[in-house]
Order: sequence, then C-alpha cells, then structure tokens
Amino acid sequence: MAKSAAYSNTKSFSSIPIFLFVVSLTVLLYTSTFAEAGEGDASAFAKKTISSHSIVIFSKSYCPYCKKAKAVFKELKQKPYVVELDERDDGWSIQDALSEIVGRRTVPQVFINGKHIGGSDDTVEAYENGELAKLLGLSAKKDDL
Repeated sequence: MAKSAAYSNTKSFSSIPIFLFVVSLTVLLYTSTFAEAGEGDASAFAKKTISSHSIVIFSKSYCPYCKKAKAVFKELKQKPYVVELDERDDGWSIQDALSEIVGRRTVPQVFINGKHIGGSDDTVEAYENGELAKLLGLSAKKDDL
C-alpha cells in the first residue's frame, strides 16, 4: 500500500509541467490577442488623426528633427496637430502602426490634408521649394530656418 501511495504522489507531480504549459500557453495567447488589438487601435488612431486634421506631425518631444519640422510650420504661421509619441502610453504601438502605413518608423512623420509629406528633411525641402505652401494653400514665401 505504501508503495502505491508514493506512486500516486509522483503521478500527481508529473501533471504539474503539463499544467504549467497550459497556463503559459493561455497567457501567451491572451497577451498576443491584446497586443494585436492594441496595434489595431493604434492604426485606427493614426488613420483617424491623419484624416481629421489638416496638418499632423507624429513626433517625440525631445527629437531635434521633430523640432525642426515643427519650426517650419511655426514659420508659416500654421498650427499642426502634434502627437508626441513619447508622452503617450500607446506611443510605441502608434509608431509601429505608422511604420505599416508609410513604411518608416522614424519621427517626425508629417501629413498635410491626409497626404504623407515625410520626415524632417522632406518637410524642410517641401518648404524651401514652395510645395508645402502650395499644399497648405498659402502664398509661397520662404525665410531661412
């Protein structure tokens, strides 16, 4: 009898790895489902933001290239809608979504009337060649930044 009791205890311990595997798999599936939902939400947020505002800059508050792009619009006396990704809990997901939308993960990413302009260098170039003013319906005038 004592032998069978010891055997049954060993048998119950052998089910622990299976139990842990099932729990781990459940957690993994649960978190990946929410990660995908968050990415979908981030993509929807990015697309809605782009379509809802005439000028949108996806930025990071400390980024010198983002500051340069924002300065272009200040020079033109235009107020962009700025999404500071580093100041949002979902900023990383939004940046991933932007990567899927425009093929770039870098910041800034600038949109005018739903059209992707590009990053800082693209925005400055569009400003300098008058394309930015044209897209904004402004008379073309430029000063050095």
